[in-house]
Amino acid sequence: MLVDTLIIIPTYNEIENVSLITEEIVDLQEGYHILFVDDNSPDGTAQEIEKLQIKFPGLVHLEKRSSKMGLGTAYLHGFEWALKNDYTYIFEMDCDFSHNPKYLKDLRQACIEGVGLAIGSRYCKGGGVKNWPMKRILMSYFASVYVRLILLINIRDTTSGFKCYHKDVLKTIQLKNNPFKGYAFQICMKYATLKHGFKVRELPIVFVDRLHGTSKMSTGIFKEAIFGVWKMKKMKL
Repeated sequence: MLVDTLIIIPTYNEIENVSLITEEIVDLQEGYHILFVDDNSPDGTAQEIEKLQIKFPGLVHLEKRSSKMGLGTAYLHGFEWALKNDYTYIFEMDCDFSHNPKYLKDLRQACIEGVGLAIGSRYCKGGGVKNWPMKRILMSYFASVYVRLILLINIRDTTSGFKCYHKDVLKTIQLKNNPFKGYAFQICMKYATLKHGFKVRELPIVFVDRLHGTSKMSTGIFKEAIFGVWKMKKMKL
């Protein structure tokens, strides 16, 4: 059983998903640890996770925050917790099954083979998207093209939030200098990883739109990404 791998899952009003995603990860029988970072969900998500801690002692962990602070800060909180507890392979993953747990093993294996960051990619060969309207697919795809052109990076899925880091990457990046909350946070982390000379590999995944709960996507998050890439070029990462 593995004790070196942590999956960080931010939550806000995900009571319908936390048990399902936990059961599916545990059923892989790989011994992955899960850290939920909950932003004081009013629907009782944290209380549901506390039940899971009793059901799966030592595998499920919970960090409760006082208010909704954004995805980026939730991951920063999780990274700090992961490094403090000496995990080697550290995942970012959504709670809503848009990221299928079946891809976890391959992403981790890429890091074992020497990659600093393994990305679950919708836009490399073999990847794809299900249950999205064409407008959203095109917007997401061309947003990645835009980012590649501005930052001059060779990553096809620049906004992907399904990733595995080797701990050395997170120890090297100036994490507190990443001020973004949504897609821009994901872009900035990839850009910083490349700037520090770590290897990055994209592995194909099929992204499936959430079945339960409500999407956290907003116009503000999209705008942050569009304008944030210009700021990244000048930031100390």
